[in-house]
Amino acid sequence: MYKALEEKIKNRTALVGIIGMGYVGLPLAVELGRENFKVIGIDVLKDKVDLVNSGRSDIDDVKDQDLQPLVKAGKIKATVDFSALEEVDCIAICVPTPLSKTKDPDVSYILAAVEQVQKYLHPGQLVILESTTYPGTTEELILPMLEKTELKVGKDFFLAFSPERVDPGNRSYNTKNTPRVVGGTTPQCTRIAKLFYEQTIIEAIPVSSTKSAEMVKLLENTFRSVNIGLVNEVALMCDRLKIDVWEIIDAANTKPFGFMRFYPGPGLGGHCIPIDPHYLSWKLKSLNYYARFIELAGDINSHMPEYVVERVNRALNEKQKSLNRSKILVLGVAYKKDIKDLRESPALDVIRLLQNAGAQVSYNDPHASSVRMDDSVMKSVELTEALLKSADCVVILTDHTAYDYDWIVKNSQLLMDTRNATKNVKEDNKKIVRL
Repeated sequence: MYKALEEKIKNRTALVGIIGMGYVGLPLAVELGRENFKVIGIDVLKDKVDLVNSGRSDIDDVKDQDLQPLVKAGKIKATVDFSALEEVDCIAICVPTPLSKTKDPDVSYILAAVEQVQKYLHPGQLVILESTTYPGTTEELILPMLEKTELKVGKDFFLAFSPERVDPGNRSYNTKNTPRVVGGTTPQCTRIAKLFYEQTIIEAIPVSSTKSAEMVKLLENTFRSVNIGLVNEVALMCDRLKIDVWEIIDAANTKPFGFMRFYPGPGLGGHCIPIDPHYLSWKLKSLNYYARFIELAGDINSHMPEYVVERVNRALNEKQKSLNRSKILVLGVAYKKDIKDLRESPALDVIRLLQNAGAQVSYNDPHASSVRMDDSVMKSVELTEALLKSADCVVILTDHTAYDYDWIVKNSQLLMDTRNATKNVKEDNKKIVRL
């Protein structure tokens, strides 16, 4: 079985099934298609399937002009029918792994996908989980389900974990040129999964087990979460000390060793950094260990939207204005610059807090035309000189490069900059308040 699958992968005749056509699955499908693999994308959302089959993308990192030729050439097709798994040789599971309201891992999407894989599992298949999850998921949850088929792992079928490393909007690193970590349930599982990724990705790095591969991803994002938490707390300290946190960070960054620059902001967003560390924290609680760094960083980062609103309120008070009934214009609601991704965006929390305080809030985002706020939908307003001048305070929450910050500052009464986006504004203007 191993030799046969190895040959199919090497000569590109292996049919690949990808479960989940989102931010992880679709870019992977495109890279495989470019390398002459045929891909069947499976998604439970018919609208998503229809979109892919029409050659259109709703993902920032996949352009229509990249997807359309592959769809037309028959390299990529999508379906809602999981029976397509019966034909495929390699399966990549790329489904969401959110947290519950109590910050417990929700692996229901993974389990639902594996139930379908179990139905159609056949000798010679490679199954890879890419969804971020807690250490032990692959061997404790997925392997027992697949072994119920009486097929032997490492002999009849192959199972591995390889965490996605997608960074939406990153202009330097993408699916193809970002190395992959691969851990299999047996040495042969690791080797065949490594071979699979080596066909499309710059490098595949093997580790000793699926649990190790799962831990690698959590370390990566916990590292970022903790360091962002640290610099956010430094921002709070600098506010009390009445010094400029941005100046402090840039000066510290001149040291050529022993310092890595992170910047503060209005909170954490995206599917990974605000969520993944809590998977590790949850797992360790079951082993009677309290992950103190993770919990502390999470607490600091989650309260940054409140701090932003408090700073806006303070700035308005200095102008003899109240936050209640003030007109607040928010610039940027995506969780990071130059993308439309709203997942876990701290901007949404800031808007809610402003509204709860009685402010009249509108927003502009060149990448996000609308956003759902609980039971209502807000639409992006046109950014005009009149709109800027009418706002009691303009709040920059996402530093999109499309914005003309000199023009924005010139026409604003008061501006709260949470991203240091106005650092190069030539005009030395006292109406700018920075985080």
